Amino acid sequence: MTPTQKPHHHHHTHTLTSLNRAFLWGISLNAGFVIIEFAVGLFYGSMGLLSDAGHNLSDVASLLLAMLAFRLAQVHATPHYTYGYKKSTVLISLLNSVILLIAVGMIIAESIGRMFHPAPVEGGAIAWTAGIGVVVNGFTAWLFMKDKDRDLNVKGAYLHMAADALVSIGVLLSGVVISWTGWTLIDPIVGLAVACVIVASVWSLTRDSLRLSLDGVPEGIDVEQIGQRMSTVEGVRTVHHIHVWAISTTENALTAHVVVTDLAAQERIKHDLKHLLCELGISHATLEFETPEECCSDFSD
Repeated sequence: MTPTQKPHHHHHTHTLTSLNRAFLWGISLNAGFVIIEFAVGLFYGSMGLLSDAGHNLSDVASLLLAMLAFRLAQVHATPHYTYGYKKSTVLISLLNSVILLIAVGMIIAESIGRMFHPAPVEGGAIAWTAGIGVVVNGFTAWLFMKDKDRDLNVKGAYLHMAADALVSIGVLLSGVVISWTGWTLIDPIVGLAVACVIVASVWSLTRDSLRLSLDGVPEGIDVEQIGQRMSTVEGVRTVHHIHVWAISTTENALTAHVVVTDLAAQERIKHDLKHLLCELGISHATLEFETPEECCSDFSD
């Protein structure tokens, strides 16, 4: 993850503009497809289309919330919110995962009901509608692909869209099977497959979002390794009381006590440590310097 620094301001602004455009495209395309999919699903009584449309509707809501999080993350800090609203990106990521889990429950319930009470469906219409979904979801996933490792919300959007593209392929195949064989039971089976794909794609998102909302150590950060790397900086004797948490889905913070051999060199040491931490994905660091003779009482060298 790249630290936010003035030399990268132009690149940072370009990335935000690009992501904002991607969200607008994704929301517009998926909202239009949801309307089409609901209409066709209701007209032909396809559980596969209706369940997929419900999931796509939750994705539209997720994209809207993710875009809102990006806007809130740009709000300046205030005396009451000293980090601004950056934490909203974490909370919205958690909310999105909850929305998806609710959608899974609805899909499973409806699909099981259809297995016990099957209804005739039009395979051709299902296949054509799902084919449109493959294009829409695949294109939307491509919009987020290059930035998916920069932010948890973008990663969530990418995973949702990529999973939806695969789900639409499954619905398309079910439509073809129904057209050729008339086996309508495949429709609720695909509905259950949709649920499995969603659970698989949302599990890591839910886990990471919950961890960050509880100020847990962000994914990819090894506190023990950070302490060891900090201790290798010239003038640093040891480091303790290390705490790392996420300010947002793209920025991490750290506090630590640093025992140094010479307090007169602390400005140079601080500069070296913050440069190192930026390389390790921590853009905000608060460091307390101590000497071996006057370090905090609950630490023993």
